[in-house]
Amino acid sequence: MSTTEPNRPAVLDAAQLRRLLDSGRAPRILDVRTPGEFESSHIPGAYNVPLDLLREHRAELLAHLDDDVVLVCRSGARAAQAEQTLARAGLPNLKVLDGGILAWQAAHAPVKRGRPRWDLERQVRLVAGTIVLAAVLLSVAVPGAQWVAAAIGAGLAVAALTNTCAMGLVLSRLPYNRGAACDLDTIVGQLRDASPAGGRA
Repeated sequence: MSTTEPNRPAVLDAAQLRRLLDSGRAPRILDVRTPGEFESSHIPGAYNVPLDLLREHRAELLAHLDDDVVLVCRSGARAAQAEQTLARAGLPNLKVLDGGILAWQAAHAPVKRGRPRWDLERQVRLVAGTIVLAAVLLSVAVPGAQWVAAAIGAGLAVAALTNTCAMGLVLSRLPYNRGAACDLDTIVGQLRDASPAGGRA
């Protein structure tokens, strides 16, 4: 059974979603991770609708999302942002997979795998850590360089407080994360052509 709290989206866990899929009453599953992350592993039947594309084209997507929708990301944070975007646009019956694809995999539920890639959160940690380390080391020779590290720290704090990540948004647009072609026309075509209970592999 899904749960709700003030300012928190309705959620369902991996076992609940699996029962829905097995019952033949499958919701539309939208995976809002980057195409690269999606290509690495995803729930069979899910559609890849990256968060930045969903935000930019929510009106166009809304016309093709008239059934129950479950939003998925790595751990739930981006899916919750997607839920807020679609809910403001007027789409009902939205739920977020609690714990994201990590929880789905931990429950030993079916996953379609492709070429392994680093997830976006891991990339953010690498880039932020590298910049901070480089700035601290550089500050030995260049006065004031430590403020770069301070700026990165402040950015991470803001990201945590607002549940958003500017660095993640920038990294998501790199060729490494774009993976297979994932454009609005392709996504709309997939949503339009699929049956309400269906999806794509």
